[in-house]
Amino acid sequence: MKKEFQIISELIEVNKRVLDVGCGDGTLMKHLHDNKNIDIRGLEISKDNVQKCIAKGLPVIEGNAEKDLEQFPDSSFDYVILSQTLQAFYNPEKVINNLLRVANKAIVTIPNFGYWKVRIHLLLKGTMPITKNLPNEWFNTPNLHMCSIKDFVNFSKQKKFNLFRSLALHQEKVSEINKSNLNLKNFFSELGIFLIEK
Repeated sequence: MKKEFQIISELIEVNKRVLDVGCGDGTLMKHLHDNKNIDIRGLEISKDNVQKCIAKGLPVIEGNAEKDLEQFPDSSFDYVILSQTLQAFYNPEKVINNLLRVANKAIVTIPNFGYWKVRIHLLLKGTMPITKNLPNEWFNTPNLHMCSIKDFVNFSKQKKFNLFRSLALHQEKVSEINKSNLNLKNFFSELGIFLIEK
């Protein structure tokens, strides 16, 4: 299992109700269910991934988070997970508001567009970068809103939701993000992982 999923798993206590938005093939859902006794549901846009989840015996709904999150009642989950999907929405702010309506806490992970390799690639080559976390070309990328760790921290202040934990992931190393090291983490980290509350 990838390091990002291990970190997400560590942020959630046992015996909780969790919604995984954009759950992919259900790898994280299965891990949480099997190892932490989590009552988990998935919401996934890809028919193929929905079939993979069902084959693993996981409860998943096929749907688009931007529209279908609104159907979930207020506070119906303890946690909601949004893994590397925020940047693909037309209206990320609306999605965040819905995450924090549906659950008390949300775990949001973002590929960091402020990562030094991304900056250098654009500076030296003059083309949109392709990395492990950003594997698509500019014309077929699902990413609509390029966001850095620093952007997300600023966004949270502006929208007044609480950043309960802020973590940076570089290769397999995870570290805390705080006010004094924000610029450094924004430059040297590939992924931001945020536990947020209303």
